[in-house]
Amino acid sequence: MELALVTALAGIVLGFAGGYVYSNLIGSKKTEDMLALANSKAQQVTSQAKKEAETILKEAQLGAKEATLKAQTDFDYKITERKNEIEQLEKRFLSREKLLDKKLEQMERQEREMSKKETRVGELERSLEKKTQDYDRITQEISSKLQETAQMTVEEAKEELKNKFYDEARIEAGSMAKKIEDMAKAESVERAQRVIAEAVQRCSSDYVAENTVSVVDLPNDEMKGRIIGREGRNIRALEVATGVDLIIDDTPNAVILSSFDPVKREIARLTLARLITDGRIHPGRIEDTVEKIGKEVGNRMKEEGERACFELGLDGIHPELIKILGRLMFRTSYSQNVLKHSLEVGYLAGMMAAELGQNVKLAKRAGLLHDIGKAVDHNVEGTHTQIGFDLARKHNEPKVVLNSIASHHEDTPPESVIAVLVAAADALSASRPGARREMLENYIKRMQKLEEIGASFPGVEKTYAIQAGREIRVVVKSDLVKDAETFFLAKDIAKKVEAELAYPGEIKVTVIRETRVTDVAR
Repeated sequence: MELALVTALAGIVLGFAGGYVYSNLIGSKKTEDMLALANSKAQQVTSQAKKEAETILKEAQLGAKEATLKAQTDFDYKITERKNEIEQLEKRFLSREKLLDKKLEQMERQEREMSKKETRVGELERSLEKKTQDYDRITQEISSKLQETAQMTVEEAKEELKNKFYDEARIEAGSMAKKIEDMAKAESVERAQRVIAEAVQRCSSDYVAENTVSVVDLPNDEMKGRIIGREGRNIRALEVATGVDLIIDDTPNAVILSSFDPVKREIARLTLARLITDGRIHPGRIEDTVEKIGKEVGNRMKEEGERACFELGLDGIHPELIKILGRLMFRTSYSQNVLKHSLEVGYLAGMMAAELGQNVKLAKRAGLLHDIGKAVDHNVEGTHTQIGFDLARKHNEPKVVLNSIASHHEDTPPESVIAVLVAAADALSASRPGARREMLENYIKRMQKLEEIGASFPGVEKTYAIQAGREIRVVVKSDLVKDAETFFLAKDIAKKVEAELAYPGEIKVTVIRETRVTDVAR
């Protein structure tokens, strides 16, 4: 607004100045007319400038009034809001003041009650002190009279009472412990029988497992000559390629294969059967057939291992262990197929673990792998338990599985419930009726012979053949056999068993000597 006013005034001044200068320079009439015209225009400009200045001034005044009114309104609103806040604060202050007054009244009332209680407590303390003095005096008098009557001191009377109560408490505790132990034994035996019975009832297996065939049937005796070949080159090539001894004797229409390695024996059997079917038997054909059959048997072992794991619902087993597990299909123990035996042990251990609330998958895993050492025990030195333990540890099996493998023949003590279940399942699978193809008469004779051998040594009280004839336990008389002699007795019994009995695998000899002290209460 001020800028427009200044501009208008400057225009007026410039108009007058221009007209004045122009009039002094030119004095003609034309100049005067022009000057009059200029003055007229200057007046018009001045008048218009004044009007614009007045308009701008009015607008400015109107804007100032509006701003002042708005500021006044905002100020009034804030004052009102502040008054409301102050009123609320005053109300809160008044309510708190009332609350504090009430609390002060309560505290004063409590202080008065506490003062009364302290006075009462003081009176009670003085009364108790007096009664205590009277009690001590009376106790002293009674103690003196008791000592005079019983002719013993207080310490002696306390000691006698203590000994009496100690003996009674010990006898009672022993009686209770005996009852609890008897109850626990009875319950444990009953529960163990129930668990084993349920597991055996739920397990369905063949009575006699598949046996590895080591005899190849021939279509006729003329085939023996073709197998031997000119100057024996065919039979030599077959033995070298398979690592199996071929026995061709007078047995009609049959060839016997002899080898400690069941896989090699199976490869040789399949190779010979395929060569007989094909009809072309010569060293080159023999080597090609052995190579093909070897690959087929390797794939079959892997498939059998995977099938066993699938049947038990197991995963995470190392592929190399699965392949070794498949080799057990060609391994037998007392004519019982070891792979099927391992599957059965896995089933039984898993069922018993489920009954006892243990890890079912871990129990099945330990049961399946417990005899894995038998797959390679003919190539590696040591017992199958130690070999299996080393194989499982090499392939990072859990500690529970390792201990179950090592302890299922009691070579090492079991460290978990699952290890005990695996040992029990192994014994159940091996000793159940029909599990092993062995004549009952021969079985009984061998068991009797084992017990007779153990009982034939001096100092032996009782002999027990257990674990289906895989272990003999000898109980000796403690007064006739010393601890140091038990070691030599076990060695002598084992040597006599080796000399007089023919048996597959191994038989464990355990000598037990215990000292019993007996007394009679009359």
